[in-house]
Amino acid sequence: MRIAIPITGGKLSAHFGHCEEFALVDVNEQTKEIANVAKLQPLAHEPGVLPKWLSEQKTDVIIAGGMGQRAQQLFASNNIKVVVGASDQSAEELTSAYLNKKLETGNNICDH
Repeated sequence: MRIAIPITGGKLSAHFGHCEEFALVDVNEQTKEIANVAKLQPLAHEPGVLPKWLSEQKTDVIIAGGMGQRAQQLFASNNIKVVVGASDQSAEELTSAYLNKKLETGNNICDH
């Protein structure tokens, strides 16, 4: 499984479309261990670009702080599960919490 997490300043970016980089975290679902973390520079933030690009990167899940409804629909149409409302933690902390079903999510902080 591959989890994408938008990062700014080493922690989850409040708005996925304006992050500094994406952490692509490869995990073993059975052992709940992180196998690899790659950090990639995102493409330009334009409607529909990031969902397609992350799909091409073989992403299964995206964990975000906030994301608009249209973006969520585009990720879903690219077979990427969307988790919104996560707090500003590191990619490794968020991934570990997600794998252990302990990821706390609040409100989607994006309103568009």
